[in-house]
Amino acid sequence: MQALPADEALWRPFRSRRDFEFSEIALDAALNKHQIDRLLSLIAHISQVPYKNEERVYEVHARPLWDWALDLLDNPLLAPHFVWDMQHVYKHNGTDFKHFFNEPWTGHQWWDIQSHLPPDLNAVPFCFILYADKTRLSSHGTIKGYPVVVCCANLPVEIQNGEGLGGSRVVPEEAFEEGKLRYTTLKRVMWHESFLKLLVHLDQYSKTGYSYSCYDKIMHWLFPVILILSGDYEEQCMMSLICGLQCKCPCPVCLVPLDELHDLSNTFPIRSMKDAQVALDIYRWNRTEGEEVLKGLGLRPIANVLWLIENSDPHEALSLDNLHTLHGGTGGEHLLRELKTVLADLGCEAQDNFEQQYRWQQEAGLSQGMYICPSTSISRLIITKQAFYAALSVLKCQVSPEGYHLLRVIRSYLRLDSLIRLNVHTERTLAMIDTEFLIYDTALKDYIEYATMTSSIEGIKTDWNFPKTHLWKHAQHDIKSKGVARNYSTCPNEKLHGPLKSAYLSQSNGKDVAKQILRIDHHKCAALLLRGCLDTLDEQCRLQALGDAGLDDEDHNHINLDGHFKLSSPQSRADTIQDIENRLSAQDSVFQGFHKKLANFINMSLPTYGYQLTRWTIIPTDFQIHEYRYLKLNYESTVNWRQSTDHLQSNPSFHGSPRFDCALIQLTAERTVFVKIIFMFKCEVPDIGAFQFALVQPYTAGIQAVPRRDSIFVPLKSFI
Repeated sequence: MQALPADEALWRPFRSRRDFEFSEIALDAALNKHQIDRLLSLIAHISQVPYKNEERVYEVHARPLWDWALDLLDNPLLAPHFVWDMQHVYKHNGTDFKHFFNEPWTGHQWWDIQSHLPPDLNAVPFCFILYADKTRLSSHGTIKGYPVVVCCANLPVEIQNGEGLGGSRVVPEEAFEEGKLRYTTLKRVMWHESFLKLLVHLDQYSKTGYSYSCYDKIMHWLFPVILILSGDYEEQCMMSLICGLQCKCPCPVCLVPLDELHDLSNTFPIRSMKDAQVALDIYRWNRTEGEEVLKGLGLRPIANVLWLIENSDPHEALSLDNLHTLHGGTGGEHLLRELKTVLADLGCEAQDNFEQQYRWQQEAGLSQGMYICPSTSISRLIITKQAFYAALSVLKCQVSPEGYHLLRVIRSYLRLDSLIRLNVHTERTLAMIDTEFLIYDTALKDYIEYATMTSSIEGIKTDWNFPKTHLWKHAQHDIKSKGVARNYSTCPNEKLHGPLKSAYLSQSNGKDVAKQILRIDHHKCAALLLRGCLDTLDEQCRLQALGDAGLDDEDHNHINLDGHFKLSSPQSRADTIQDIENRLSAQDSVFQGFHKKLANFINMSLPTYGYQLTRWTIIPTDFQIHEYRYLKLNYESTVNWRQSTDHLQSNPSFHGSPRFDCALIQLTAERTVFVKIIFMFKCEVPDIGAFQFALVQPYTAGIQAVPRRDSIFVPLKSFI
């Protein structure tokens, strides 16, 4: 915890702490401006763009990025967390060291940028992540906002995604001219002209640097860089200035032809800022020749404002948006729609069988989600996963060849999505992505061929040449260049749309919307920073008042649990072993002979877990067993090598439906297996003491579980 002077008035610029807390309450309560007395100033800019022989004036309300960056650097709570230098990180796996990627500074692009900075000035990059998207502020959709959210890539991703604060701007959209060539060109000119207002001083400092004494008292020469551009496909077209869906090369990252978007086995040249600049120079010199060059590249005749920032190639900064490209695109939109089409062709009986397997949608709040399009990409991800497993028993090859081919595509898609979303990547996981892409490519081509040549299903999709089919081709390159996918995911920034809409509905008068929303967001940012300082100061004062006794109290409150698991959700009372067998055996055959099975396990199998028995243990009929239905299990994740937690249920009525989770256990010293948890309990074993067991059904019989009657007991400590 960073030490703050106990006597410092951290609530400034407010006159007192009470004034600040009043303002904080006013913000939380969404009071309007007439109920708030002290407001921070607003910086407004005006952009003029010619359109149809007239100057159109748009207000752009923004805060320059460099001012925001200096505020971050001055914040004592954030300052210790800044990382300036590129890192190559390795972990020893017991045999050798493995190179891995996670944070942005572990990627190659940071290394390349820092290598181009002056070597003798202690020069370091200050890396920005910019996210842009369009959002509807009003419920009827006529008022739209174009927020630009900024994060600092020099901070750990938990801080970026947890406290990502940024400015926003609003540009009006004229729906009656939407789609016209001149108007779409205007919008892109307007976007880049407006974006320039955010980049005040950045173009200069990216070339000369900015001297700053950081938290570690070391003077650094900061060079601002746009490291990552995050947005959906429409915004990426805006940022890269490509023509979009139907141009010759519709990918903002590479030069893949329009008719080869579905072919993931081929690799095409990567776009570069230099090529775009040369094409624009040709256009300015000879318009006819330049139009042909620009058309071949799929570019618009507009200068990209990001070219002003050194070491900030917009095509290199653009990153995979898995939220919209995958969860709301390839998987959640197209593959899910194909699944609906195939099921509809099979008739009502197949759909009914599918719905019987598909019950977990209700617990996830997604009732009828397969047939009523969910509103969020995250919901579509959940539904796609559930739909795949539910369809396995319905879409068999003999019943529906189309469905069988489609399931092969969805299976590979889900594998790829899971791999791409890992929070730590090694060379091995990146190689797995490459291998799985070839599998996905083959499965998709087989499906397209069958749908085109053989299938008679009406409405089945045969044309997969659209950008979202192709965009995740660059996932591996993005991971190596800029770290893992969550560094540039749009998911954390999408949640900022809610507060913007709330500010419009609750704290604005519907006029001069951009000005009011930015002011409210600015106030919330200031209140958040002040609250963090005050909370830290309060905690330091509390510990100082307690002195050594406070430290001792902290130690006493820390409880070291024995083992890596904890049982919870106990039933109201313990039952005898005979009562449990009599009550449950009629409902479930697994409890037939429960008493005898437990006695045999304790005497014959428990010694294999390291417990020595000196005599045969008799289990009487009144032997007490206390059932538990929830298990908290801590383990070291093999994905990111951090402690993770599983929350496992063994409950016959969990929110109205049975839920018996699965787990991985150490069955023998050499063998681990998956099991379904049936019954968890505590008991007092004679001569040993308190013990915690689980009755489980092993998944060791080929591709299915062993018969339920052959379920076994295991100690809970064998759970991994």
